[in-house]
Amino acid sequence: MFSNEYVQLRMAKAEKLKESGLNPYDHYSKRDTKISEFFEKNKDISKLENKRDESKKFIVAGRVKFLRLMGKAAFFKIEDESGILQVYMSKNDLGESFNLLKKTLEVGDIVEIKGYPFVTKTGELSIHADNVRILTKAIHPLPEKFHGLQDIETKYRQRYLDMIMNKQTRERFKLRSKIVSLIRGFFLNKGFLEVETPMLHTVVGGANARPFMTHHNALDIDMNLRIAPELFLKRLIVGGFEAVFELNRNFRNEGIDHTHNPEFTMLEFYWAYHTMDDLMNLTKELFDYLFEKLNLPKKLQFRGMEIDFDKWQTITYKEALVKIGNIPENILENVDEMKKYLENAGVKIEEHIDSKGKLWAELFDAFVESKLIDPTFVTEFPVEISPLARRSDKNPEFAERFELFIAGREIANGFNELNDPLDQYERFKAQLEAKAKGDEEGMDMDYDYIRALQYGMPPTAGEGIGIDRLVMLLTNSESIKDVILFPTMKPKKEIFDQDDIK
Repeated sequence: MFSNEYVQLRMAKAEKLKESGLNPYDHYSKRDTKISEFFEKNKDISKLENKRDESKKFIVAGRVKFLRLMGKAAFFKIEDESGILQVYMSKNDLGESFNLLKKTLEVGDIVEIKGYPFVTKTGELSIHADNVRILTKAIHPLPEKFHGLQDIETKYRQRYLDMIMNKQTRERFKLRSKIVSLIRGFFLNKGFLEVETPMLHTVVGGANARPFMTHHNALDIDMNLRIAPELFLKRLIVGGFEAVFELNRNFRNEGIDHTHNPEFTMLEFYWAYHTMDDLMNLTKELFDYLFEKLNLPKKLQFRGMEIDFDKWQTITYKEALVKIGNIPENILENVDEMKKYLENAGVKIEEHIDSKGKLWAELFDAFVESKLIDPTFVTEFPVEISPLARRSDKNPEFAERFELFIAGREIANGFNELNDPLDQYERFKAQLEAKAKGDEEGMDMDYDYIRALQYGMPPTAGEGIGIDRLVMLLTNSESIKDVILFPTMKPKKEIFDQDDIK
């Protein structure tokens, strides 16, 4: 880790600074101006006759991104979070410290500059340095400037380096933060209460997914990282809150691909005395709000697709299978025929998937989902794959549930909540039976939640929206790893020899 030739050379320069009585890792910066503020305060300098104002003094700081030495002078550029500024320094102004800087200053170092504003002959507003101080000596060189950081895996593993080299990465995560803040404000303004529920659960529930298991030593009990906050949020509805939401992490022990990360951010909200139709309308309103606040066009470009957010549509699950997936309607009631159809199409299914509802889900995933480009609410899910949703009064075989698909991906899942404790108990039993047959994503029996329902939960509708996928959509990002600051990666073995730094 420290044996790299260039690292050793930079470490030697850090030692040279120490020998000169300077701390290469000084903490006490006197910066009084951000680079963006420097530009704003000096935007009229070019109007002055000599294009400089030596009466103004500023202290700026940032990382050196470019350096050009010219004998007794040097130009370099520094970058802070707000912008990039050109610096001019000379031996005439800095004296002997110029010689030391010439020997030790390098691209990547973090420096503090005190000086006055001026405009160069090429018309660039810059700072003329009276004093230059190295605050942090970077001992690992940055990637070569013109090619930058190209390796995708390095971008994800070393996000700090990705952010140093790529302004667009920093801007994307600033936008993510803004999106989350806007969503939070939207729900608060609607009268929802933001809450926090447990991350460690003793019962696997709230969604069909494999959990991450752990053990609590003091209590001597097995626990799992939550796969969803749903059952706790609905306990709060039982307790008397009528509109709650949570913006937080979920954890699912599943594969990693362009749309899945084991640790991800979800918005879940629950609304008493409302229906799934209210949720769908609220979801449309949320998207309109985001598009307005982010100044985005209603026809959004995403991975080569044009998505029209003025064309919301609704279709039932069965209609989607037939009309969009082109599945023969006559096989949808026959388990064997559906299995044969999937097999002929080269779709492998697990042994425990042997019922109508689960086979519909396999057909939907294989033949429908990727074709849902414009915003589409899919409704009337089979009850069998909707263990927490209310049965339809018109047809008890289906649940009062919807999922929102955009650009071929699920973005949201909502439904009228099941508040019948006897029905919920039977659904949990069915989940246990599925687990016994090998379904590793089945839920546990949550007796306390059944008890909560026995006290009575008002008619409630609830929804979850995947924040990472939403941010991908709004930032035209290729992978979920592009919108998660530190995505889950398989560790690489790091070689570290302490003798390297002696």
